[in-house]
Amino acid sequence: MAKNKTQETSQDVGEYIESFANTEQKKSDSFELIKLMQDITGCEPKMWGPTIIGFGQYHYKYASGHEGDAPLLGFSPRKAEISLYVYTGLEEHEHLLENFGKFRKGKSCIYIKKLADIDQKELQKVMKETIQYLKSTYGKN
Repeated sequence: MAKNKTQETSQDVGEYIESFANTEQKKSDSFELIKLMQDITGCEPKMWGPTIIGFGQYHYKYASGHEGDAPLLGFSPRKAEISLYVYTGLEEHEHLLENFGKFRKGKSCIYIKKLADIDQKELQKVMKETIQYLKSTYGKN
């Protein structure tokens, strides 16, 4: 079985943001997201793979047998947009995005241009609901 590429690393989060975030706005938003996600999870930021900043972790195992570890919440200050890994992608959680603001949605990822485009109180709701779902589905880690 293939090994999960997205694993926790020892890379320094601050150094990564300073070297990778390509605008001052993205750097500022990244440090603000760190504070917000740290407050919600109670966990320190860690690098997951080469580009994801994650908080906490859980162990998943799918019916297919594929399993691994992933952060409870995370984000990546990519070149075009900031990728937020804070959403389950499940239909039952669609209502959480109704008042979210300006974003684009992937399967289980939310893309934003800048943090000011979204309602941070709504972001907090999404993050709390996602953590609750992950813990109830995969157990407390």
